[in-house]
Amino acid sequence: MAASFRMRRLLLGMTAVLGTLLAGCAQFPDEHPRPWGDPPSLEPQAGPQPSFENESSPPPESGTSPQQPNAPVGCEDPDPAVVATCLDPVGAIAVLPGGQAALVGERATGRVLRVQRGTKPVELARIPVDPSGGGGLTGLALSPTYHEDELFYAYVTTRSDNQVVRVAAGDRPKPVLTGIPKGSTGNAGAMLDDGQGSLLIATGNAGSPANAANPQSLAGKVLRIDSSGKPVAGNPNPTSPVVAAGLTSPGGLCGTPALGMYWVTDRSGGQDALYRVQLGEPLGSPAWTWAERPGVAGCAADPGQVVVALTDAAALYTLHPAPDGSFTGQPTKVMEKTYGRFSAAALGPDGLVWLGTANKDGGQPISSDDRVLRIESPSAGSAGKD
Repeated sequence: MAASFRMRRLLLGMTAVLGTLLAGCAQFPDEHPRPWGDPPSLEPQAGPQPSFENESSPPPESGTSPQQPNAPVGCEDPDPAVVATCLDPVGAIAVLPGGQAALVGERATGRVLRVQRGTKPVELARIPVDPSGGGGLTGLALSPTYHEDELFYAYVTTRSDNQVVRVAAGDRPKPVLTGIPKGSTGNAGAMLDDGQGSLLIATGNAGSPANAANPQSLAGKVLRIDSSGKPVAGNPNPTSPVVAAGLTSPGGLCGTPALGMYWVTDRSGGQDALYRVQLGEPLGSPAWTWAERPGVAGCAADPGQVVVALTDAAALYTLHPAPDGSFTGQPTKVMEKTYGRFSAAALGPDGLVWLGTANKDGGQPISSDDRVLRIESPSAGSAGKD
């Protein structure tokens, strides 16, 4: 009996030891096992979103998508793309050296503001304008010698004409080119530093195609002037600022000065168009057209692409130019109905694109409109050629 009792104790001890060993084998290094869940989805995800240099978005709050910033509250807009809020509809943008700040012109008020993310906009000038007929303040450009004089130029509509004015911050604007015809329509214009010490000016036809066809008229033209408003040596006619003709209502002027390639957007009666500007040559046929007339406005260009702001279509359109001025590949339509009506565009020296909106002018503004944005060049989406 004693032997049998000792045998049972031995068997019970071995069973306990074996149970402990098996329990130890069932434990895993991960002390916080994850519950079973659905497998990763392979369905198409949302398209590319704007990204920002040297900026990172804060971690999303519970239940908030990282691609959908919180809604603005008043003028406070948490979207990392937004540089400035609660402006009047934006008529023009000129990016300052360094690319961290820009000059922004409000079309109907004539105000010119210096904007930079994280700081309050500073009013530099308030230019008297007449916003009727599509006019107002519709063009801005830095002086070709801005690093020395900090001057800038604006294209504005007055009570009697359209003008180019030179502005020093805090000083009264000084007209440098006057007498550009004004009409009931066709008063919008655009400006660009051509990278060669001169200014390019796109003018509307003041509601009359005859003005655009008249070589003696400054309406419906691309002009090239110096900082004093005088014709530039090398213009087709050395006594005239006119370098190209045939515009109706230009919305944007952009280009790649190093390549001598410039572009102008235009709204004519039957279609919207993008023209290549070759100084001294007729505009000729458009490089691209939109039969649906999406409202082409400002543009921004580098050697690889031309980005066109669309007001009525509330999107951006990106095309890829070849050296001969034609376009290659499939153009793209992006950021549709994300920020509303895009009105102005400009390329910064760092390659980022600045955009302005005009949602208070025929759109559906939110509390932080109108806004100025700063994004990487878009490169996604799809659109077809007309």
